[in-house]
Amino acid sequence: MPPARGTPPVLLIGLPSLAAILAALASLFIGPAGIPVADSLAALSGHGDPIVRAILFELRLPRVALGLLVGAMLGAGGASLQGYLRNPLAEPSVLGASNAAALGAVVALYFGLAQAHPMALPLLAILAALAALAPLFGLAGRSESPLGLILAGIAVATLAGAGISLALNLSPNPFAAMEIMSWLLGSLEDRTPQHVWLAAPCIAVGLALLLWDGRALDALTLGEDSARTLGIDLRRVRVRMLIGLAVGVGGAVAVSGAIGFVGLIVPHLVRPFTDRRPSSVLIPSTIAGAALLTAADVAVRLIPTNAPLKLGVVTAFLGVPVFVFHLVRERRLW
Repeated sequence: MPPARGTPPVLLIGLPSLAAILAALASLFIGPAGIPVADSLAALSGHGDPIVRAILFELRLPRVALGLLVGAMLGAGGASLQGYLRNPLAEPSVLGASNAAALGAVVALYFGLAQAHPMALPLLAILAALAALAPLFGLAGRSESPLGLILAGIAVATLAGAGISLALNLSPNPFAAMEIMSWLLGSLEDRTPQHVWLAAPCIAVGLALLLWDGRALDALTLGEDSARTLGIDLRRVRVRMLIGLAVGVGGAVAVSGAIGFVGLIVPHLVRPFTDRRPSSVLIPSTIAGAALLTAADVAVRLIPTNAPLKLGVVTAFLGVPVFVFHLVRERRLW
């Protein structure tokens, strides 16, 4: 589809925003406990059954907030990485950031650090994401083919997966292994306001740093030499990108588990309706990511299954075909 250069910005922002609002409302009113809409509205206004209020404020509202926050972070991460690396396959999970953050969180769970202090989980997830992304961003300055970074990211993700498998293999009891495995599949179920307060600052910092460099990403489409000529400090851009991804993705993974491919899908849905400048994709992808993940979380509750369906499974089924399609298109770079 050719770029829709005439798409008004109000529609480019407004339509994803409307989708995010509708998905959030659906997520708020849909759940295992069948609560009539009238009772839900009464509870939201501060009246009605105290049990209904507890369900809405302690369970559903945190789930809605985390769906929007985590989806926004993953959408922005995918759009910024694709613009920075000039590669349509780039996104946090493909480059190993999500898997590395998951490994850090698993270490916190395995050694009981998460129970000792709530901040241990996001902190270790952030540090692990930093450790994984730093060498990749160093390679970005010297790589002739961005596809090489994708392959390096897959290697990092595989190494992180091996570390997670080792933790599962050496888990002291089957219940601990089951808890880790369930968390790794990705879910927003049974999250509390505490999870929101843990994730929100990390995601806010990550989004601020990623959205800062829209102009720099536009300049990079002309090549690094041209970007320097235009006055772009690529070292600072790289550092902001590294810290933004590590802090934002680390905070998101710490509360939601490993959820992949949202950052891959969303920019490709948004880009045809823009002029294809990376800066024009960033904010719509952030909002659309929030809408997509929240809608996927609603689908998790609507799809009939014998066991609870995990959110990471749904996003993987959505994202793998998109990844394979664009990988085939880029095969000439091998």
